[in-house]
Amino acid sequence: MTPITSSFSTLPGEFVIRNAHVLSMDPALGEMPEGDIHVRDGVIIAVQPQLRCPGVTEVDARSMIALPGFVDTHWHLWNSALRGLVRGDDAECGYFPVTLGLGPHFTPEDSYRAVRLGLAEGLLSGITTVHNWSHNTRSPQHADAELRAMRETGIRGRFSYGWGQDLPLSEHMDLADLERVKGECEGRDDLISLGAAVRTPIANPRGTVPIEVVSHECRHIRKLGLPITMHARPGIVSLLQEHGLLGPDLQLVHPQGVSEQECGWLAESRTTMTCSPVIEMHYAQAARGVIQFHELEQAGVQQSLSVDSSAASANADFFSCIRALLWSHKQRFGSTQPLSARRLLQLATIDGARDLGLADRIGSITPGKRADLMLVRTMDLNMAPVIDAAHALVYSGQPVNVDTVLVDGKALVRRGQFIRIDQQTVVREAVESVHRLAKLQTNPPKHVQR
Repeated sequence: MTPITSSFSTLPGEFVIRNAHVLSMDPALGEMPEGDIHVRDGVIIAVQPQLRCPGVTEVDARSMIALPGFVDTHWHLWNSALRGLVRGDDAECGYFPVTLGLGPHFTPEDSYRAVRLGLAEGLLSGITTVHNWSHNTRSPQHADAELRAMRETGIRGRFSYGWGQDLPLSEHMDLADLERVKGECEGRDDLISLGAAVRTPIANPRGTVPIEVVSHECRHIRKLGLPITMHARPGIVSLLQEHGLLGPDLQLVHPQGVSEQECGWLAESRTTMTCSPVIEMHYAQAARGVIQFHELEQAGVQQSLSVDSSAASANADFFSCIRALLWSHKQRFGSTQPLSARRLLQLATIDGARDLGLADRIGSITPGKRADLMLVRTMDLNMAPVIDAAHALVYSGQPVNVDTVLVDGKALVRRGQFIRIDQQTVVREAVESVHRLAKLQTNPPKHVQR
């Protein structure tokens, strides 16, 4: 076996991962208890046991599970650092009071630092693709700052350009700057794509955005050929159906309060839905009802999983997102409608790729796709003994078990440590931003010094 240096960043453009327990998420390849993965120039060349690759650098993955990287499909990265100030559903220091109150004070540098903090934590959780749902895009400089943070971390993802938290309800988002960003992103050979986030024309904590405003924004965004994402609230599917706004380029967020007829409209229009089960269980079930993953699954709606806000949940543990949906489903149906570990891992990988229109490139360990994958240790105390790899990941897996994370064939995490991110700098600068913002809070937590 070719020796491996202590820094995975020195790997050449071609290497082979040896003797991993491969969960390919590809139905044609299935599961390989002792499989090899050959990667060249970011592309998966072959996946099978005992590959012959003479002279190619080898990575020993014995006692590790290899699976596609997790695909997060909805995450408000701009407020990741605010978790130090958010206090659950507290009337004064809850998620909405804090983000609505401090969002207008964010500088581009604050946004850059918060996005970078969230992405770093996400990488350690095995997330290789993220949907940056930016609903505090305050200026062209803010958009550029968030894109810069994404590109610097080396993650794959979509940046959905949004609006400023204090934008008047009757005003449109900055569609001209959205066009500017689209022009600058076109032709770039990088990992980032562009979308647009629009407000929900149903009552929310700030009031109701007129449907005419949202319709105008959606028409403009569709002329640009960009995908759209919107938070769902009870009644939104019927309103969008009435105004002809459903479609395969629309992703809705939070499967709650959806009628049987609305499930049918979503399936017929091929509108997708992303579920954020940790947040939905913590915050939204009392107001909007149970997580309706099962109903949408039965109707044939394409679904995926997401963190939503690591400020609100206080972490970006994607394993917890998977488990939260599992427990929610079990509480509703017991053993009458089983939700298997493999189905949950599909939601976290290939279904996320489908939701973001990337299934031809990522989401499974398939020859010809890009090498976005992770290695998870099976001999850690909380994992061993592993008999069923999928079951172990879903029921026992934690970010601490993630050994290696590859995006486009490049190692971003190795032996649980960052390759290209300076963790101390990321944390220090995020802390500095939040301490500055905390001084601007009207009702800060008692321990925060003004």
